[in-house]
Amino acid sequence: MMKEVCWNVRIRVVDFFIQSAQQLQVPPMVKYTAFSFFAQRFCPIISRSLQGVTGHWLLQPLRESNLQLFALIAIWISSKIHDSLPLTVMKLKSLADKTIHDQHFTTRDFAEAEVIFMQILNFEIGTSDITFRFLEDLLIQLKEVATIGDHLDLEVCMDIMDLLYENEETTTLYDSPHSLAASVLVASYVISVPKQRWEFPLIPWVKYGMACKEEEIIQVVTYILKHVLQPSSSC
Repeated sequence: MMKEVCWNVRIRVVDFFIQSAQQLQVPPMVKYTAFSFFAQRFCPIISRSLQGVTGHWLLQPLRESNLQLFALIAIWISSKIHDSLPLTVMKLKSLADKTIHDQHFTTRDFAEAEVIFMQILNFEIGTSDITFRFLEDLLIQLKEVATIGDHLDLEVCMDIMDLLYENEETTTLYDSPHSLAASVLVASYVISVPKQRWEFPLIPWVKYGMACKEEEIIQVVTYILKHVLQPSSSC
C-alpha cells in the first residue's frame, strides 16, 4: 500500500517518472496530465483500496518496479489523449527494459497494466483541470502585459511543479488547480526575479486572472517556498 511505502521510494518513483518523460520527449501537457493521473489519483486510490483487483500480481505486492510500470502507463494514456502520434507500447517497453532493473515486463503486461490503471481511475480521464494548462496561459498573458514576464521561465515553474509531486501532502495542492497555477507563478517570480525588480503587482494580477483569494495565494506560495527551498529529509 502506498502509505506504507517509504517517502524516499515515492521520490525515486517520481524521479523515474520525470526522467522517463524526458527520455520519451513528451510535451509538457502530456507530462502533467500523466502526472495528474498517476500521482494525484492512482497513488492515493491504491493507498486506500485496490478496488476489487487486489488479486492481480501487478498490484499485490505493490513493488517499486510495478509503480514504475504504472508511471509509464500514465504517460502512455496521456500521450493517447494529447498526441496526434501517440507513444507505442514497443517504445515504452524498450525504455522499461533499460530503466526498470528489478523486473522484466512484457507487452502483455503493459496491456494488462493499462486496463488495471483505467479501472482504478474508474475510466475518468478528463483533462480540463490540469494545473499546467492554467499556468501556461497565465505566463503567456503576463508576457503580453508586463516586461517582467520575460524574466519568468516556464522551466522554473515546471521544476516547482515536479517537486510538489514528491509526497502526498504537497500533491494535494493540485486539487485546486487555479489557485496552484497562480501560486506557482508567484513562487517562480520570487525565486527568479531580483527583488529590486518586483515592481509589478503580480499577486493582485493573478488573483484576478484565476479568481482566487489573495490570502490563499500568499499562504500557498509560502508553503511552496518552504517545501522547495528546504533540504529534503530522508526516510
